[in-house]
Amino acid sequence: MRGPTSRARRGAAAGGTAGRTSRTSAPDRSMYRRERPVPMRSCPAALYNNLSVLPLPAPGLTQFALVHGPTAQLLSAAPDGLPVSQRQLHTKDGAGPGFPLITQAYWCVLPFRVLLVLTSQRGIQIYESDGSVMVYWHALDSTDASPVQALFARGIAASGHYICVGTWSGRVLVFDVPAKGPNIVLSEELDVHQAPITDIAAEPAQGQDCVADVVTADDSGLLCVWKSGPEFKLLTRISGFGTPCPSVQLWQGSVAAGYGDGQIRIYEASSGALHVQINAHARGICALDLAPEAGKLLSGAEDSFVHIWKLSRNPHSGCIEVEHCHAECVTDTQVCGARFCDLRGSSFAVTGYDLAEILRYSCV
Repeated sequence: MRGPTSRARRGAAAGGTAGRTSRTSAPDRSMYRRERPVPMRSCPAALYNNLSVLPLPAPGLTQFALVHGPTAQLLSAAPDGLPVSQRQLHTKDGAGPGFPLITQAYWCVLPFRVLLVLTSQRGIQIYESDGSVMVYWHALDSTDASPVQALFARGIAASGHYICVGTWSGRVLVFDVPAKGPNIVLSEELDVHQAPITDIAAEPAQGQDCVADVVTADDSGLLCVWKSGPEFKLLTRISGFGTPCPSVQLWQGSVAAGYGDGQIRIYEASSGALHVQINAHARGICALDLAPEAGKLLSGAEDSFVHIWKLSRNPHSGCIEVEHCHAECVTDTQVCGARFCDLRGSSFAVTGYDLAEILRYSCV
């Protein structure tokens, strides 16, 4: 495989003309070593973004969530990789026969509580963070679906006291979550996308006016950037030119998007201007994650590689610059999930299809 390359476009405002273009190849720096893996009872499904990580208050404990078929598996593990506890959650039956497949499990960290959200082919389940109590169930409305359409929800993010969940129709459901209790309300439906939602990302807006704090992505590659609030406001649309965008992240007002052709593109969220285009992987990207305190970006793809990138903003031009820091080949494994285990990016975890363990890596 050829090494990752980046194409930086400076001064490329939306609708404007790109300025000078440079192409550089960054060296691989061995920053991480492989630790003892965490064993699992079952293998994860071949779904992108199939890993969620939640650091626990107890020192060194980390909780992992992933899905396989109609079940979600929750594991908490110690620093030595030994599981401390394991729990399996099943989908709510709904009105149809059998057990629907789960499409994603994700912890939503709200200002006042942490909730676990499961999406499936029939609805959305919201649990307390440990999966012990289901506090809300929302069934998907199939009245506007054709007989050949597959119903599902997918793409989860929390912004303030709102939880956003994407659907097969392109709608994004916005739930207003109280500080405690089960009185969760569907407050709004964002109906801009025409293709199924693939992923949603958010970052704190820190009380500033007109700041982009939510981005939604779909199967056509379209990105929609929003400002959250009692009524979500659409700020800009960024075309993906027909290439699916399985994973997206927000960092300091910039959108990092991973595409099915292996590229990572970084845009200015408020304007849609392209900062950087990286030929990161030989096959489609299945997971992106950000360590906001360090400005590290993690990418995992179907080519069995995981890359770590360092993001920074040039103080003179204001453009985002990218440095390649680390590459890890997960041999003979189709990567389906990859996440940092802390906000500093000092460790990360990887899941793969037909792999009955969570691979862990930490800084040297």
